[in-house]
Amino acid sequence: MSTTLTSSIDVDVPVRVAYDQWTQFETFPEFMGGVESITQIDDELTHWVVSIGGVRREFDAEIGDQVPDKHVTWRSVGEVTHRGRVTFAPAGTDSTRVDLEIEWDPEGFTEHAGAALQLDDLQVKSDLKKFKEFIERRYTPTGAWRGEIHGGETTRGDTGLNV
Repeated sequence: MSTTLTSSIDVDVPVRVAYDQWTQFETFPEFMGGVESITQIDDELTHWVVSIGGVRREFDAEIGDQVPDKHVTWRSVGEVTHRGRVTFAPAGTDSTRVDLEIEWDPEGFTEHAGAALQLDDLQVKSDLKKFKEFIERRYTPTGAWRGEIHGGETTRGDTGLNV
């Protein structure tokens, strides 16, 4: 039985800054509790190691759709079921509304209990708050990937960064 988690937050940075930081998957452990590491394998594939409530999981996730300054969608590959979508929209002159939706299938007693107690929902809200603090403190992304992905087809884009 799937669990769907949704959360939103306004961050006080322009859309491009919030989006560009989100594309830096390997920095997720800096603001996402339970994410031990993410390795970017190629433009469309990442490898995740997570540990939540004492349950450790490893899985690959592929990016299915990615449009700069708009959204990123992903889904796990293999046995673990994990899907998500994050969208970015202007919320003012220099602020961004970040909407996050994650769907996953809890396994075992610990994960089912955590889902029933809505601990996973609290974790998502906490992670978005930490993302807000992280990007507002920096006000500049740690990097950017401006390409587009649509159903496995990648179009590389210019980062627009002078790094």
